[in-house]
Amino acid sequence: MSTPHYFSEGPAGEAQVRERTVRLRDRQYGVVTSSGVFSADRLDRGTAVLLSRVPAPAVGEGDLAVDVGCGWGPVTLALAAEAPAADVWGVDVNARARDLTRENLRRAGLTASVLSPDEAFAALDGRRIRLIWSNPPVRIGKPALHALLDSWIERLADDGAAYLVVQRNLGADSLHRWMAERGWGCERVASSKGYRVLSVRRRG
Repeated sequence: MSTPHYFSEGPAGEAQVRERTVRLRDRQYGVVTSSGVFSADRLDRGTAVLLSRVPAPAVGEGDLAVDVGCGWGPVTLALAAEAPAADVWGVDVNARARDLTRENLRRAGLTASVLSPDEAFAALDGRRIRLIWSNPPVRIGKPALHALLDSWIERLADDGAAYLVVQRNLGADSLHRWMAERGWGCERVASSKGYRVLSVRRRG
């Protein structure tokens, strides 16, 4: 049997919880992280690049903003802090990650829904997404990554956008080409520290 990874529903081993202080878009947070989730020891460099380069979330009251692959919650926290009138979701397959995100939101006094992918797709029920911020799990492999991005980007509103950060050495440019071949509007909006930030819009 293979060892569960951070992108599994149930990570292997007992949770080793750690307290951290992180700075996200000029706000400081006291958070908890744990073994068995993505980047448990620090704020991932790609996530830091994404948060430093994306524009302020252009979402209003009732608009849906989603962090796909929320991990322990840094992007969800940033979205919830900057778009308090929006309906913010943090989505992750990893149950431990979801629990950490809920706790970190509680500690920060912020409100967001934290869901598994199945729960999120059931809750959407035809609803369109206005904004996605994501550091997608590229290590799940190209076919699975393409399927994941398909499932979310196809649910964007006509005026919605997704901002993705991908490491150049892990296929950012080939992913950019693939999304363009899908007919999506895809633009590189930033490049920093070996990462690309891509802005993606659903085809009409």
